[in-house]
Amino acid sequence: MKKTFMLIALLALATGQSFGALRTKADTPLYKNSKASVNDRVADLLSRMTLQEKIQQLQNRASGRTADIENIFKGNSYGCTHEMNRTAAECADMYQKLQTYMLTKTRLGIPILTAAEGIEGVLQNNCTIYPHELAQGSTFNPALIRRMTESAGAEANAIGIHQILSPVLDIARELRWGRIEETFGEDPYLIAEMGVAFVNGYQKYPITCTPKHFMAHGSPSGGLNCANVSGGERELRSLYMYPFKRVIAETNPLSVMSCYSSYDGVALSGSHYYMTDILRNELGFKGYVYSDWGSVDRLQTFHHAVETQEDAAKMALIAGIDLDVDGAYETLEKMVGSGKLDKKYIDQAVRRVLTVKFTLGLFDHPYGDPAKVSKVVHSAANIAMSKEVADESAILVKNSNNILPLNLSKYKSIAVVGPNSNQTIFGDYSWTTRDTKEGVTLLQGLKNVIGNKVIIRNVEGCDWWSQNKSNIQEAVKAVEASDIAIVAIGTRSTYLGRSPKYSTAGEGFDLSSLELPGVQEDLLKAIKATGKPMIVVFISGKPLAMPWVKDNADAVLVQWYGGEQQGRTLADILTGAVNPSGRLNVSFPRSTGNTPCFYNHYVTDREEPFDGPGTPESPNMHYIFDKPEPLWNFGYGLSYTSFKYVSCSLADSVFSVAGGTIKVEVEVENTGTRDGKEVVQLYVHDKFSSVATPVKQLKAFKKQLIKVGKREKIILTVPVSELGLYNERMQYVVEPGEFEIQIGSSSNNIYFNKTITVK
Repeated sequence: MKKTFMLIALLALATGQSFGALRTKADTPLYKNSKASVNDRVADLLSRMTLQEKIQQLQNRASGRTADIENIFKGNSYGCTHEMNRTAAECADMYQKLQTYMLTKTRLGIPILTAAEGIEGVLQNNCTIYPHELAQGSTFNPALIRRMTESAGAEANAIGIHQILSPVLDIARELRWGRIEETFGEDPYLIAEMGVAFVNGYQKYPITCTPKHFMAHGSPSGGLNCANVSGGERELRSLYMYPFKRVIAETNPLSVMSCYSSYDGVALSGSHYYMTDILRNELGFKGYVYSDWGSVDRLQTFHHAVETQEDAAKMALIAGIDLDVDGAYETLEKMVGSGKLDKKYIDQAVRRVLTVKFTLGLFDHPYGDPAKVSKVVHSAANIAMSKEVADESAILVKNSNNILPLNLSKYKSIAVVGPNSNQTIFGDYSWTTRDTKEGVTLLQGLKNVIGNKVIIRNVEGCDWWSQNKSNIQEAVKAVEASDIAIVAIGTRSTYLGRSPKYSTAGEGFDLSSLELPGVQEDLLKAIKATGKPMIVVFISGKPLAMPWVKDNADAVLVQWYGGEQQGRTLADILTGAVNPSGRLNVSFPRSTGNTPCFYNHYVTDREEPFDGPGTPESPNMHYIFDKPEPLWNFGYGLSYTSFKYVSCSLADSVFSVAGGTIKVEVEVENTGTRDGKEVVQLYVHDKFSSVATPVKQLKAFKKQLIKVGKREKIILTVPVSELGLYNERMQYVVEPGEFEIQIGSSSNNIYFNKTITVK
């Protein structure tokens, strides 16, 4: 022993290190050695943890004020935390002190994952509010959305947030569902492209995104939030799984959120098949699964899949839900003690949570930068980014006689009316309250742009939800006294944590009818009767059935919730400072009964060759009084300029089922009078297939700025693997045969049809 001691002492002298320093290094646990591998650090830490400490890593504990840290955490470290009620500066200070507390005041010094909603910017008071996800999707510009989430990520990084509970990868097919506004749209390819960009932007920082809701959550029965989603294995894989598969493969998120609903009667948060066999073993997900809030308890209280909360916790943990946001996992310790639950499932889940913490670098530097919050959060650059996204998201769907942009020299006065004329609507995951004071309203935007050039009169005329018609006549008088009417209608929604009231969209606020809520259409008809030109500005979280609006308005401008610069964007488009370039990412229905109305339906599911739809004047078949087609189609949108699709060529027309890339060159000319952005879209139709495939599927697109009188060559590519289907044996294969390549400006406006052959 003496010889060993002397040898160490001599070694210390030879290397210039003190014996005390060597001893300290030798005593440092392996998991605190930043040079060790993540796997080794996880294994070492796991071996040192008590059962209680492990279970705490599988739970979320909400934060509060800085002064309450000790009272809330009581010397314990948890897997995750959130704080969604304080300002960015307050939260940054609290998280700085909380992480210090975790490292120095808990037994093992395990940092905590700090989570926040981030779908339209960070859900922390005073953060920049960007357009909602549906508006992001309508930009058809993934590169722009990546820049947006990079700017939002900078705010999260400064605050000290390491997990963003977004994006939503659900598919907007059931329009009665309140959460349509949280989706990128109705098409799985578009959702995947936007989702990849969204995640990559945030993950530029030591942040993991949390794609949700895994999976098939967005088509609930009856449009009712959390209701069962009907479908088969082929639909699950071809449709709902596609965005998750792409986002997981291309961005490697370290967390995924489970969902509330069941698919084909199986509650997903309790299903090992979905949460492990598919998510991990098939899609290759390597991170940890975060439960949607309450989804574990709901296995008992909602789905009635088990009898007790203990059973719900056991079912979820074994299925693959690693962290429960609520209280069900508090029962795990008791179940292990009684032999009801094998501890290996706890170790497995803890290993996943710890792996994420080590991978993000939290054990070495878990902090934000509170000193930068005032410079980074809600900076002028981020506000400008919010405006840029809003500018590219608004969709012009009607413009009779080119009434827009407004020629202000023609008008002495403008009536700005409607329930959404002087209210900025942010959507259901913004930090604002229902009576938003933040942001620019349409009325404010028009006043800022027009100034004293034109008299502006504002009367709402009605609210957005009730049957109260008493104020419509007041709006009519304002219109009669003006030269033109701008009528702002639509929906309203508010985050559930901010006391929503009278919401007509958003989480939990589902519609039985897709007609305009309240008496908004009565208001429009009364204004139309004045004979004055009528511009309709539709500010909404979802498409609604508006055939009367299409037939009677002189122009219609659609703005999914456009963030804090929403009103300025609308004013700039109406007056011509911004040329609209958004495209519909969700089709508009003709009526409630006309749904679903998504474009990528099976060939058998709309108009048939042996009958034709009727009209109210001439009833017929399929439907008796209407046709089973959208009012406005996916991919559609107008510009203040015009484009000519000049030519289209294929680099090759014969391919192998083994692989390859389809390359299409499209030449487009701006034949109008101003610069504009066109969205060139490529759709694929499998002419003959062993199982039903959609009539067309979006497989590539590009938004391109084309200057006046100029031509641009746009290159679109599609991997041959994208032509595959799940066959009768549920194998993904590319079948030999002919495929039609369709090039156009929307799903129903195709300019070129080319045929390729796959052998």
